[in-house]
Amino acid sequence: MILIIDFGSQTAHLIGRRIREMGVPCEITTPEGILSRLKKSSPKGIIFSGGPSSVYGKDALLVDKRIFNLGIPILGICYGLEVLGHVLGGKVAPGKKKEYGSTSFSLIKESPLFAGWQDKKKNFTVWMSHFDQVIEPPSGTVVIGSTPAVKIAAFADERRRFYGIMFHPEVHHTEYGKEILHNFVFNICQEVMLDNRLSTKDLVDKIKNDIGDKNAVCALSGGIDSSVAAVLSHQAIGKNLTCFYVDTGMMRQGETDEIIATFKKYFKLNLKIINAEELFLSKLKDVIDPEEKRRIIGETFIRIFEKEAIKLEAKFLIQGTIYPDVIESKGTKHAAKIKTHHNVGGLPAKHGFKIVEPLRFLYKDEVREIARKLNFPPKMIHRHVFPGPGLAVRIIGEVTKEKLEILRKAEGIVVEEIKKAGLYDDIWMAFAVFTGVKSTGVTGDERKYGETIAVRVIESKDTMTADWVRLPYPLLAKISERITTEIFDVVRVVYDITTKPPATMEWE
Repeated sequence: MILIIDFGSQTAHLIGRRIREMGVPCEITTPEGILSRLKKSSPKGIIFSGGPSSVYGKDALLVDKRIFNLGIPILGICYGLEVLGHVLGGKVAPGKKKEYGSTSFSLIKESPLFAGWQDKKKNFTVWMSHFDQVIEPPSGTVVIGSTPAVKIAAFADERRRFYGIMFHPEVHHTEYGKEILHNFVFNICQEVMLDNRLSTKDLVDKIKNDIGDKNAVCALSGGIDSSVAAVLSHQAIGKNLTCFYVDTGMMRQGETDEIIATFKKYFKLNLKIINAEELFLSKLKDVIDPEEKRRIIGETFIRIFEKEAIKLEAKFLIQGTIYPDVIESKGTKHAAKIKTHHNVGGLPAKHGFKIVEPLRFLYKDEVREIARKLNFPPKMIHRHVFPGPGLAVRIIGEVTKEKLEILRKAEGIVVEEIKKAGLYDDIWMAFAVFTGVKSTGVTGDERKYGETIAVRVIESKDTMTADWVRLPYPLLAKISERITTEIFDVVRVVYDITTKPPATMEWE
């Protein structure tokens, strides 16, 4: 078993996923619980995750020094490297330059952690997310890697088998990331591979166990997460399940009709449609803060489901929550809240349901793999990610019917042109944002003060990190031309070229 110490990283759970994918069990605990956990188990290795704190801060999260005397290999990642550096006697300080996203890592000394490819490639791409850095390595360690901005981007104490790396090997944007973790787990920790594959039967059995013979309602948005949760739940409890699709008025162009047609053709679920556009828009009137939008949308959803569930005597609400929703909503003890997902932190404290989330510890690509096993149509599996609050979080400022119409048209153009170019299935998300920024334009030789639309197209695998897609210039030109000529209110189109981090997937 590998023990992961969670210092509040957005990707601590993702480290665990990578370890489990290798067929090795792992457990996640907090820094405070590490000694008690070590008494109950005998891990072959320990991984320190990243985290949002500073090791030299007043309330810094650190570890008991006694764990360094147990003879267990340790890998520190990002903040975990800083913990190793600080507690073992090195020096950590604020960096002169922040590093977020992609950078080049140079291997400057051989190490078992980087074995297997260094003869062919000693410089490779890694994914960073930090400001602090180790400026003096601890005694007994040697520097084994650097980046243009960080001299000590990796160090090692080979005798004690302690390793620190500043980048994140768990994210798929890091080149050789899986190989680095594999080296630590198998070559350094001498772990043994077990069969740890994901089973749909286990998921169905868990739902059966949670709900029994009671009635349940499922919040179905039509996205892959809620759709997979609905189909698994139907296999588990059959006729005791009723799915509700709530049309909030903040859906994509033609979305409601498409969802009705798809579920009627492929799935024999009890699906009920609730039209609630006027209710949601009235609740969002004059609301500007994105967190407040998410809270209002979450509460409005739950109250609708409560009302409908009473008629069915249903006490269980099934949601398609996945792990990125949980962790961004401050889902672990030391994690920072990035944004409240409407079906996680956005739920009111008091409601009449027991929440069932069969996909809560899975990632988007894992959910898509389950969908393939369940024989979902390819169109549903590859459908782009859409936020639970819908277009409300793609409108900066107050949500109105007029803004929604503008955004719906712009979004439709973006997706249509990307499909025409044959790029849709290779892209994670492609969408438009109503920025709320007025800009001067010229139409028909006259001055016009109109809206600015931002276009965001990104590639990712598990939503924890993302990079912007380098679309061909002719395609960008076509998208811009169509938006500004077909939507009277828009005079300017801009393209978002920001990675995650430092940005999030959505603008709000």
